Amino acid sequence: MASQSTVTEDAHSGARREFFTLFPSIMLPMFLAVVDQTIVATALPAIAESFGDVERISWVVISYLVAATIAAPVYGRLGDALGRRRLMFIAIAIFMVASLVCAASVNLMMLVAGRVLQGFGGGGLMTLSQALVGEAVPPRARARFQGYLASVAVTSSMFGPVAGGFLTQYFGWPSIFLVNIPVGFAAIALVTRVKSRPTGARAGRFDAGGLGLFAAFVASFLIMLEQAQKLDAALLPSILTLIAVTVLAAIVLVWRELRAPDPLFPVHVFRNPSIWRCDLLASCHGAVLVSLITYLPIYLRVTRDASAGEIGVFLLPMMACVGIGSMTTGQIVSRTGRAAIMPSVGLMVVAFGMAVLGFAADHMTNLQLSLALAVTSLFIGTVMGVVQVTVQTAAGPAMLGTAAASVQFSRSLGAAFGAATIGAILFAVLTILDPQATAIFAKLFEPTGDPLTGVSKDAIAMVQGDIRFAFNVCFLTISAIAAGASALAWSIPMRRI
Repeated sequence: MASQSTVTEDAHSGARREFFTLFPSIMLPMFLAVVDQTIVATALPAIAESFGDVERISWVVISYLVAATIAAPVYGRLGDALGRRRLMFIAIAIFMVASLVCAASVNLMMLVAGRVLQGFGGGGLMTLSQALVGEAVPPRARARFQGYLASVAVTSSMFGPVAGGFLTQYFGWPSIFLVNIPVGFAAIALVTRVKSRPTGARAGRFDAGGLGLFAAFVASFLIMLEQAQKLDAALLPSILTLIAVTVLAAIVLVWRELRAPDPLFPVHVFRNPSIWRCDLLASCHGAVLVSLITYLPIYLRVTRDASAGEIGVFLLPMMACVGIGSMTTGQIVSRTGRAAIMPSVGLMVVAFGMAVLGFAADHMTNLQLSLALAVTSLFIGTVMGVVQVTVQTAAGPAMLGTAAASVQFSRSLGAAFGAATIGAILFAVLTILDPQATAIFAKLFEPTGDPLTGVSKDAIAMVQGDIRFAFNVCFLTISAIAAGASALAWSIPMRRI
């Protein structure tokens, strides 16, 4: 008994030593990946005011997520075959170059193009960081150390809204991208300390055809959602064409991956019910969190006249609570081994919290709204750590990178789908209630002059009511997604790790 205890203690000590040797080197890449979403979300109203075209402003977020979705399985597959340390350098370099492109953008299309490139880099940062931890630390210990990874999420999530608000208000929105450059150089310096390890997977032929089909599926699906939000009959042929392309790309992708000798998405991995259900859960989590942080700043700007700095302070407790929830979940899972129960219960609370906002947000003070979002966000944090550990454990060492990538691309795809869907619902509800409401809502973000010149006060008051109602519908939609995710979490077969 004493000998067994000594072996357990030695194993724990070895895992701890391995993790803390690695942790400083993956900390900054993870910081860049997490902070980029929250710091950009705070600046969205300012970007809309600079370029106009508020109907497409969500593409500043969605374009990044689309590219990250496409890139994640590539990094996972190549990381398994070629080594994750080498690919981390490439991902950071792409991310930094793209940040310069974003900062230099002169119109929305250039900014979106820069964000696509940034997503190709950012898609590897979280995927490779999680996979590096997975190859160094045993499964049960990973749950404990997810708390430390969550501390990075806490710090970056807290830094993002405040820094984004401050930089946008005093130095302009391009500064939120320029701040990535010095951090990126520091990240490269730290990654040089990471040990190269054998990956346990052979280097096969890269599945470029699978990647092309996957890119076609993701891009056509999200462009279809963007066009559908306009409720314009003239766009119906285009929408139907995009639906056909989406379905065809999905069918051919599945057919190819079943037959490819070295598939981008190894089908045998995704046949495991714990893995595919966790990936679906990651998609729902991405849809809930990213759609919320994308449209909440716009809601605060339009309905509560909040400045960029005020929006940042408003989001601070919300993003901090996501990280705190993740840290707490990691500790509980590590001590008890019970994993799936955490998101199962947590997402039920999220669904209830978002439903409350959908019915009562208009009657809340700023403090009450901030507290409600903070409590809801605490339980949003119960998901991703559990999903990562469960998928990595179920996949095994040889498929570690592919498994980590599957979670990341699922989350990114869900986030892009969620942001696009919520945007489509927002503008569809406004158009149904009053076509003038959509025009006035867009005018609120005109880059020059008084946006509401020539609009009567009665019309403005009526439209503000319509806008509030449309956002309430969006909150209720997010609640429905969270409820579905909770049901999915209850169905995960691997309840313990």
